[in-house]
Amino acid sequence: MKTKQKLKQLDDEAVSRIVEMAWEDRTPFEAIETNFGLTEPEVIQLMRSTVKRKSFEVWRARVTGRKTKHLQLRPAGIDRGYCPTQYKIRSGW
Repeated sequence: MKTKQKLKQLDDEAVSRIVEMAWEDRTPFEAIETNFGLTEPEVIQLMRSTVKRKSFEVWRARVTGRKTKHLQLRPAGIDRGYCPTQYKIRSGW
């Protein structure tokens, strides 16, 4: 399925959650792909079309080269997608 078709099929709640996961430092792109079926380039395209231009630029600068955003680059011992002190219990997740 093409990227534009994938993105059009997402409801507002899913888009909101993907954007939130993309901003989280410890949530790898692989987790987004597992949960929503979007690859890293598709997440980048979603972010580009969803957030303001400056916010997108700040986000790209933040995640580019960040080891915690890619499972293969993570140091040994980091095996979760969140910091225990920041975990928020959400209904329906």
